[in-house]
Amino acid sequence: MAKRQTNKRAPVPRLVLISDARNDAALERALARLPRGSALVFRHYHLAPARRRLRFAQLKRVARAHGIRIVGARVPRGWGADGVYGTAREVAGRNGLRLATAHSLAEIGAAVRAQADAVLLSPVFPTRSHPGGAVLGPVRFGLIARQSPIPVIALGGMTCRRAAALHVWGWAAIDGLV
Repeated sequence: MAKRQTNKRAPVPRLVLISDARNDAALERALARLPRGSALVFRHYHLAPARRRLRFAQLKRVARAHGIRIVGARVPRGWGADGVYGTAREVAGRNGLRLATAHSLAEIGAAVRAQADAVLLSPVFPTRSHPGGAVLGPVRFGLIARQSPIPVIALGGMTCRRAAALHVWGWAAIDGLV
């Protein structure tokens, strides 16, 4: 079920693109195609610190030009991200849009206590990121998502078609949006 908007500061995005070494070359094109109000979660853990900061600045300019918010994963506060992405512990007490990761109802509870604006619940379907890994599947995902008091964003093997069938607040992808 799609949750009602709970964030009083800024709308929770319905579409989230997550950066990765695999999709780096296509990010500018992907950002240009995303609807305004979407978000880019900048990870780029594969880059050395100086190169990572430069890439963040490049993508931030492109994202802002298209009305896309850039949310940092393990990004220093001084970089000017519009929010933070990570575990409940990583988003607690941070400013901006707080997107917490979760894999269970207990982790959603932790995200709520950390005052996350939304939770990315995963993995719904098999992914290239974790081949052969356990997945929630659409039924278990739905059972967990319906109990969340904050918006749930589906992650893991997501496509537009799969997202429509889940009836959740939004969806996120690494490969499915590039």
